[in-house]
Amino acid sequence: MATETKKKPAAKTARPKTVAEYIAAAPTDKRAALMKLRKTIKAAAPKATEGISYGMAGFKQNGKYLVYFAYWKAHIALYGTSSRFIDAHAAELKPYVQSKGTIQFPAEKPLPYGLVTKMVKDRIAEIEKAG
Repeated sequence: MATETKKKPAAKTARPKTVAEYIAAAPTDKRAALMKLRKTIKAAAPKATEGISYGMAGFKQNGKYLVYFAYWKAHIALYGTSSRFIDAHAAELKPYVQSKGTIQFPAEKPLPYGLVTKMVKDRIAEIEKAG
């Protein structure tokens, strides 16, 4: 007679509710870069509010989505970049994997914080222009 084995349910991990919790839950080797990325975004967008959306750390300006960031096994991604910005900064962005509105920075290399600042300020200008 075959015995039935019951699978244990996967351990439920609490979803982060704040950007600080999101960063704290990240692998140790990514935390310093994420903290500096957060600080860079805050400096470029001092009026922005932060929160968690779509399971990622995000910032809003005047109630509109500004930028999100997330960590992955091999990269840290920044979401919300306009195609106009990507076209205007093609040379600077060439070393990075890109897809619609997303730029992937390799986890093993330092993040280009100056470029991040430009992206965030560009998004703020777009939001303010749109009203």
